[in-house]
Amino acid sequence: MSSFSVNTFIGLFKQNFPKCIQGYHLVNSDPIKESVWEAINTQIFSASGCKVFSSSDGSHAPGSDISCTLGGISNKSTKLEQDIFNMSSYRLTKVCGSDNYGDITTILAEINKRKNFQYYSIIARNEESKSHNIEYYWYLIPGDHCLMTPETYTWRPMYGKQGKNKGVQIGWETDTKDCGSKMKIVFNMSSQLWITIAKKPMEEFIVSSTTISKEKKYSYLQLVDIIYNQTHKQKME
Repeated sequence: MSSFSVNTFIGLFKQNFPKCIQGYHLVNSDPIKESVWEAINTQIFSASGCKVFSSSDGSHAPGSDISCTLGGISNKSTKLEQDIFNMSSYRLTKVCGSDNYGDITTILAEINKRKNFQYYSIIARNEESKSHNIEYYWYLIPGDHCLMTPETYTWRPMYGKQGKNKGVQIGWETDTKDCGSKMKIVFNMSSQLWITIAKKPMEEFIVSSTTISKEKKYSYLQLVDIIYNQTHKQKME
């Protein structure tokens, strides 16, 4: 475990997160997701003095995406809906599925075995349908936080409620904790673990936030022309 904490870099994190988000939306109207967040997060860490040793460069391999001064980082992107956000996690086909339901002790051991990082770095967005703005929140949540730990919950089989799967086990699910946090494993989605987290109990882990217009300001061509003209002007001076 690194001797550095988030508080070591918090001032620069707060400054550089909005700047990077603004920079992205100068040329992009699409919301920030997945590998784009990893690239942006890497820039924020580096610009804030938090040294980046390696990154997965958009790979879908499970576990740590960025290795930095803070330790291993698992990048996640999600959309806030009614103060709840959902995150996909590990595929668990080796220990459970529609042909082999598995036992929960083995399943939880497999989940914990794959957790090779110290923090979840999550960008959560709030998009209002009638607004041109996107609110972004950056969370750095300890990987061992109780709501991110499967043993916190009580697990039970999840059964289908209609159609051909009615009454058939289709996965595993948990009880609900702390304003709506829970977990589930869905067999027909590659036995993927899904984590549902309520915003309220995680507010202490919001590192920075910003609201940005999703209407892009420049095209790539315009940016090149601007940079070229500035460089040419400097040489002439």
